[in-house]
Amino acid sequence: MDRAVYGPGFGESPLIVFFLLQLQPYADRELLLIALSDDCGRSRLENEGSRSPGPPRVLLCTVLVVVVAMDATAAPPTSAQEQQHNGDGRYGVLLYYKYAEVPDAPALVAFYEAHCRALALVGRVRVGPDGVNATLGGRMAALEKHIEEMSSNSLFDGTDFKLASCEDPVDERVARECGFTSLSVRLVKELVTLCSNPLLTTPEISFAGRHLSAAEFHSVLQSVGTSSDSEAPTKKNDVVVLDARNLYETRIGKFHVPNVETLHPDIRQYSEFPLWIDEHTEKLRGKSIMMYCTGGIRCEMASAYIRSKGEGFENVFQLYGGIQRYLEQFPDGGYFDGKNFVFDHRISVGSLKGNILGTCLICGFTYDDYSSRCRCSHCRMLVLVCSTCQDSTKEYVCELCVRNAKPCCPTSVRQDCQTESELSEFSAYGKPSISNKISTSKAPMSNGSEQLKKLRILCLHGFRQKASNFKGRTSALAKKLKHVAELVFIDAPHELSFVYQPKPDPCSDKPSPPSFTARTKFAWLVSPNTSCHTEQEWKIADGPFAPLQYEQQTEGLEESYTYLENTIAENGNFDGILGFSQGAAMAALLCRLQQKTYGSPKFRFGIFCSGYPAHVGNFDSELIRLPSLHCFGSGEGHDRQIASRASTELACMFEEDRRTIVEHDMGHIIPTRPPYIDRIKEFLCNFI
Repeated sequence: MDRAVYGPGFGESPLIVFFLLQLQPYADRELLLIALSDDCGRSRLENEGSRSPGPPRVLLCTVLVVVVAMDATAAPPTSAQEQQHNGDGRYGVLLYYKYAEVPDAPALVAFYEAHCRALALVGRVRVGPDGVNATLGGRMAALEKHIEEMSSNSLFDGTDFKLASCEDPVDERVARECGFTSLSVRLVKELVTLCSNPLLTTPEISFAGRHLSAAEFHSVLQSVGTSSDSEAPTKKNDVVVLDARNLYETRIGKFHVPNVETLHPDIRQYSEFPLWIDEHTEKLRGKSIMMYCTGGIRCEMASAYIRSKGEGFENVFQLYGGIQRYLEQFPDGGYFDGKNFVFDHRISVGSLKGNILGTCLICGFTYDDYSSRCRCSHCRMLVLVCSTCQDSTKEYVCELCVRNAKPCCPTSVRQDCQTESELSEFSAYGKPSISNKISTSKAPMSNGSEQLKKLRILCLHGFRQKASNFKGRTSALAKKLKHVAELVFIDAPHELSFVYQPKPDPCSDKPSPPSFTARTKFAWLVSPNTSCHTEQEWKIADGPFAPLQYEQQTEGLEESYTYLENTIAENGNFDGILGFSQGAAMAALLCRLQQKTYGSPKFRFGIFCSGYPAHVGNFDSELIRLPSLHCFGSGEGHDRQIASRASTELACMFEEDRRTIVEHDMGHIIPTRPPYIDRIKEFLCNFI
């Protein structure tokens, strides 16, 4: 059943009832009053063909049904010209979501993968136990076929498929950042994460606010905005308009209603919304709250959170279909000024009004084009910088960071910047950390290139390696990620002996050591009774090098854990951790120990390459609660060092709905060629 049917009714707000009863001449007052009286009447109203009452809306639905029926019986186009004429060649964007219990989410994910790829669709699909959220791009004919297929599934009964024709993506960089160059279908824990705080109870979606169609939403605003205090049944300040979007979206477009208070939370991301609500409850208590967002999905959970606060927060209403449906209903913009920010290659969609609300962060002149993708140097939120002011020598600091007195830091770069090695201050262990820093001494960004948005990642090398040597081996990876991440490399605390496997020498009974100079190597874990010293001389290994020697490396965890915790404390926080081989095993152990000690890992994500589970320490079976990417050789034999089954076992230590697995056929390395590097970038972009 559609969530709108069992949502709260109009009858909870006398003010809204009054406004809706003024919707003459097209409102059927008798039918409306029946709908307001009880759930049975509400179901009857919605069964008439629309969420908003009245013959015109029913007539519209009838016309649509006739058109679809005629199209279904029509003969298929017989030529390319006819296909183009019928819209097959046009590009389009489709947005829809559905909150409903999904009985078999993995099966639905598999269906989306096969179905969307068969139709050559790109974009993002998220499937969770609570429903589906999709943003897809492709040819209009393919998108229409997709809608037809999904509509045949009872799971999507009542779904609002928002399909819009548009120009083909022309800026590959923007399309890539928006996820419109490939298809990404993922299984998620929940469609929309209201808050990252695990202690916050997520409200039931059935508690969400009442849907108002674009016409109903507009009429309420019109009634409040144009009537005098003496004409209104209650005071105008009993209605408040609430924007559920982020600050960078509100900059370029928002609702403006004369004499009506509109609240625009200055938040960077949706997960900050509950805290804003908690801090502004008195502005909302006792009000009829008119909420809106881009397409409607964010209002669902946000309105449920407001209504969960109980008495005084019952009357919450949301714009059904979001700003997109409103602008379709009111092409002149209505009460919406500026442009609607969208999360696809279009970037924004305006109205016939054509007014510009945004201003350049630097010079203050009118500007609302986010295509340059400039971001704040501190929080990485999108900022508006006009083409004249885009300069790699300048740092961009958003209004929120300015308000919080953040200092300037020059991290803006061009895409063709160079990578150079720098040494940080020595730690208490006397070992420097090596990082890939990005040079900023480049020309202005007049070509529309993207501003830096770096994630700071701590990198742990493998057994018998060192920071500098691991940095050299991952130079290609660092280059591919130079606009996304700063990789910081450190040596492990356990220094290893210089051992070698002797080879038979026909000229001598005594084996000769290697002729080259021994170089210091380190480890995170060592075998019991391992001799760790700094003598610069070669020693013969005690026995042959065993392919499964990593299973015997079970000592040294406590020292490595303490060393890493001190490194993190002295070098500042890291967004994520990356480990290779034994480094991946150690990274997993570190996350487990942090979760056991602090309740959760200190990182936002982890990347584990050619890893394996180190059976060290006394841990329970609780999964590691961290978004993770696991990259390793597929099948037996592709990685001769670490078996595929061992890497799979490590992946299973992390929560299933938050882990991504990338298998390759390239051996004991971190792959940097497509499509593997694209999967890594896609994973990292979730945290920018």
